[in-house]
Amino acid sequence: MPPQDITSYDRPRAPRGPAALTLLALLGLALFIGLVLLGNWQVHRLAWKRALITRVDTRVHAPPVAPPPRAQWPGVTAEKDEYLHVRLSGVFLHDRQTLVWTATDEGSGYWVMTPLRMADGSIVLVNRGFAPTDWCGHDGHCAAGPGGDVTVTGLVRMSEPSGFLRHNDPAHNSWYTRDVSAIAAARGLQDVAPYFVDADAGQNQGARWPEGGMTVIQFPNNHLSYLITWYLLALMVLGASVYVGYDEYRMRRAR
Repeated sequence: MPPQDITSYDRPRAPRGPAALTLLALLGLALFIGLVLLGNWQVHRLAWKRALITRVDTRVHAPPVAPPPRAQWPGVTAEKDEYLHVRLSGVFLHDRQTLVWTATDEGSGYWVMTPLRMADGSIVLVNRGFAPTDWCGHDGHCAAGPGGDVTVTGLVRMSEPSGFLRHNDPAHNSWYTRDVSAIAAARGLQDVAPYFVDADAGQNQGARWPEGGMTVIQFPNNHLSYLITWYLLALMVLGASVYVGYDEYRMRRAR
């Protein structure tokens, strides 16, 4: 077997040229700056998310107050008003309630959205809670709700537009999101607040359904792990740049 020439494998690599080094330096700088900026953005997001969690926790556990009145409806926002604990009084319009399909820990069923007409004539949609699919029976006749003047406490929630995959179909009375304006239009309601209220638990006068107090308040907070990841990647890019620079310096010294 003829001897093989292995000198090509042992021959040291020549230093990179100025163009290649410039390109590598620009690429490394761009990556480093981009990763640091992403980390900085996550720092701001982390502070924002923690403030949001604190604000919502304070609202949810605060004593109930009056809901935003008609004069303030144009200025109602999620940041300022959502999850506000409110108390409102009026008369339920059970003949215009809407059942919105949902899935909870209790199983599949629907939210019972019932209009509440208040003393000034304005209407607030109240999510009285969750009811299973057989609550209304096979003939669609739902159990009677509280009549006369009632007082309800609960949490202010923002209207939910139709979902991307499951759209509300008012013509067939199929609802998948709690879209206040669409429900109001389908039920012929006027002067309706732009928000709805998730009723607290224990307000059904002893009835099992609908079950209130099922508002899910979850704010995923992964920003700390994200910012650590971005900063670590930035350090890795910096370390790789130092290594490449030292390797080029060493080869030039050796030559």
